[in-house]
Amino acid sequence: MDTTAGFWLPGQFSTISSDVDGLFYFIYYCSVFLFALVVTAMTYFAIRYRRRGGKVGLTSGFTHNTTMEILWSVIPAIPIVVVFVWGSKTFMRMHAMPGNAVEIKATAQKWFWSFDYPEGASSVNELIVPVNKPVKLTMSSQDVIHSFFVPEFRVKQDVLPNRYTQLWFQAVAKGNFDLYCAEFCGKGHSEMLGKVRVVSDTEFVRWMDEQNKPPAGMSLEDFGAQLYKSKACATCHSVNGTPGTGPTFMQMFGHEVLLADGQRVIVDENYIRESILDPRAKIVNGYQPVMPTYQGVIKDRQIDALIAYLKTLAK
Repeated sequence: MDTTAGFWLPGQFSTISSDVDGLFYFIYYCSVFLFALVVTAMTYFAIRYRRRGGKVGLTSGFTHNTTMEILWSVIPAIPIVVVFVWGSKTFMRMHAMPGNAVEIKATAQKWFWSFDYPEGASSVNELIVPVNKPVKLTMSSQDVIHSFFVPEFRVKQDVLPNRYTQLWFQAVAKGNFDLYCAEFCGKGHSEMLGKVRVVSDTEFVRWMDEQNKPPAGMSLEDFGAQLYKSKACATCHSVNGTPGTGPTFMQMFGHEVLLADGQRVIVDENYIRESILDPRAKIVNGYQPVMPTYQGVIKDRQIDALIAYLKTLAK
């Protein structure tokens, strides 16, 4: 397995990467060969049989050659058959889910990824998986069509609303790999970026046990600041007063806000909790109701930490 980046493609970091790359390069070099052959022949005949001395040559009386017709039909068919057989085998390997795979639920929504693991663990914009173990993703969208794409793993699958799609991969090396949405999904599409973090079995188990708890010695406010980034709040809400897709968090807590229906409310603990779990209940005037619910994505202790962090921004 070649994990170094090539001229055309990034390094191969999954068990399927070499199969996909092999097929890609076979098609690529066949195309280069045929392009060179056609252009060379076209150039040769254009020069060899060009018009000379103002004389117009007569059309050749040559009308038929069975051998040539068979050859130019059979020879191009050979690489086509190779691509079909090779592609079919690779397709089946990519879609035959291993029975011993670690199953993770992936949810796409404007404009972040959330992942739910066995035993109740969850993460946002960072998929944590064990190395050298198959991982099965069952994916759905909360709003529009998205697409899960990890170039180094050579896996890509559309993620659709109101139905499930699946893919699997097995990472062969530890590290951090880019995760993209490869389907245009609205204003924040270019910001819908994530990471796949491949760790050892021991690290994976330890992470699942600890990820819902504040790190030892960390205050609730600091834990909230960490969640503000890890739960993708920063995608839409600034903390420096800059307007974004959603209202800024700077000096929000304890202040009055005007809602789209003309009501005025005070931003307190209950308002923040409701906005996280049911974001369409109270829409701030001037903003679109595009925030997805975090119901089932975020825990009560994490909501408490985010509230504590927002309080520090009001000082």
